Amino acid sequence: MAELAHAIRIVSENRKAYHDYHILEKMEAGLVLTGTEIKSAREGKVQLRDAYADIFAGEAWLINAHFSPYSHGNIYNHQPMAKRKLLLHKQEIKKLIGKVKEKGLALIPTKLYLKEGRLKCELAVARGKKVHDKREAEQARDQDREARAAMSARTARNRMD
Repeated sequence: MAELAHAIRIVSENRKAYHDYHILEKMEAGLVLTGTEIKSAREGKVQLRDAYADIFAGEAWLINAHFSPYSHGNIYNHQPMAKRKLLLHKQEIKKLIGKVKEKGLALIPTKLYLKEGRLKCELAVARGKKVHDKREAEQARDQDREARAAMSARTARNRMD
């Protein structure tokens, strides 16, 4: 039973980030949320598709993440596209500032998940892919899929014999 308390439940995943960026490094950050935002997140109504993180005045912020309004939120509901503060130590923020200053690197949220009842954000330091990189990745994925299909067809044929 103790193992279930530490279970991680993914709330939202940014799969497009893996298609558009080369992920170099990942780290975990907490989020400052209001009551209706966390309730909406627990329902899984969060989208990270165009979200990114930025650092202003020594603080990290999650920008463009869409938290849908909570269904029972009444007049105290939150703004869906508001900036949300990320909780990181000063050393982590300084490290991120150094990395993001490099040309072409960005902070991209890859996942939102519940860990021990708290919402966490997995941030990635990433470099944007060029169009030819995306094509190469697609070709490699297609070749891998075809090879797996051929192998499964071959093993199926061998079982018939």
